[in-house]
Amino acid sequence: MSYYVYMLKSLQKKSITYVGYTKALQNRIRLHNCGKGAKFTRGRKWKLIYKEKFLSKNKAISREYYIKNNKTLRNKIKDTYK
Repeated sequence: MSYYVYMLKSLQKKSITYVGYTKALQNRIRLHNCGKGAKFTRGRKWKLIYKEKFLSKNKAISREYYIKNNKTLRNKIKDTYK
């Protein structure tokens, strides 16, 4: 089974990013945009700007943690998709 680490960017004027992991990427993005995703993402519309595929859940969780805690990497990804 595959797992994805992904980064979303809000479509609002002041863009915000969100990083998460999931087994079903397209379904998860749909849930975020319908207001049924993580509490932080509710009330905003999102666009997928980055994804990575992993074969194990542990590796996906580790990468998600790394991206969330590496501000330089997050900003680099975010700035690539202005």
